Amino acid sequence: MAAAIIPEGIKDDKAQHVIPFVLDLLARHEAKFTSSSSPPPLIVALSAPQGAGKSLLVSLLHSALASPKPEGGHDLNTCIFSLDDFYLPHQELKKLASANPSNPLLQHRGQPSTHDILLVLSVFKSLRANKPTKIPQYDKAAFSGQGDREPEEKWEVVNTDPAKPIRVILFEGWCVGFRPLPSSTLASLHSSAAKLASDASSDYPGRLGHNSLESVTTINEALKQYDEITAQFDGLVHIDAEDPLFVYAWRKEQEHNLIKAKGSGMTDEQVKEFVDGYYPSYELYVSGLREGMFKTLKQDNKIDSAGADDRKGCQLRLIVGRDRKVKEVIKI
Repeated sequence: MAAAIIPEGIKDDKAQHVIPFVLDLLARHEAKFTSSSSPPPLIVALSAPQGAGKSLLVSLLHSALASPKPEGGHDLNTCIFSLDDFYLPHQELKKLASANPSNPLLQHRGQPSTHDILLVLSVFKSLRANKPTKIPQYDKAAFSGQGDREPEEKWEVVNTDPAKPIRVILFEGWCVGFRPLPSSTLASLHSSAAKLASDASSDYPGRLGHNSLESVTTINEALKQYDEITAQFDGLVHIDAEDPLFVYAWRKEQEHNLIKAKGSGMTDEQVKEFVDGYYPSYELYVSGLREGMFKTLKQDNKIDSAGADDRKGCQLRLIVGRDRKVKEVIKI
């Protein structure tokens, strides 16, 4: 994972809630494997909109969990990686865009269908078996910002010490935990948004209504494949923006700080266009996370009743305001 530029003045107030949550999940998880000397690692997903302070939080979590106990940590071998690490290679993204010329959501990486699902699953399988595992690396700057997967020899190798296997995996991403919608629900939501988008007096702020039903249906169908990843999670931390529109301002702030730090970055208009390509999914799928990811997985028979019961209370929702500070903490 490449480090992100943290907006000036941003201080994390989320780790204090997330660290005890993860430690509790780990104790519950490892208690189920008392006969095993090396239980499989705990997999905790972290879902957050772009610019919400996720990179800072992930860094603090890794430090707190992995640092030695004399230094105030918990001495837990911890592995962190992102859904972004699993984007398709550049040539495959080009083919995907060419195959869907009328779908603006697939003309760049980001949306469901632009990730290598089989590669994600193979990495999780290897880590769950406590094997040495290569974590893909993705160069977002390649091809003038279009991005490309790094050669395999540059991938990070983790879990190399049998005496100290990975105990916690933190898997983060902007759409991690999103669940596909029934086609009737999707059509209804799109119809409502399209009516608002076509009404000049409505001041509709979203993007769903400006994309065709065919375009968002393609994303929704692709998202069904992601359920295989979602079912792997033992826990979920959801950083939930009180108003999803905050993501536009947050990403502008990030880009302004990137320009200060490195001398170049996107203009405000380019940031808006960038976020526009993601925003329909926020409109469609965030409500499902708020309802409870494990609850909907059970309802759709993606995990059995026993698995769902094991994961009751395993989702932590942190509602944040425009200043990214936590306003409410909910365990689901």
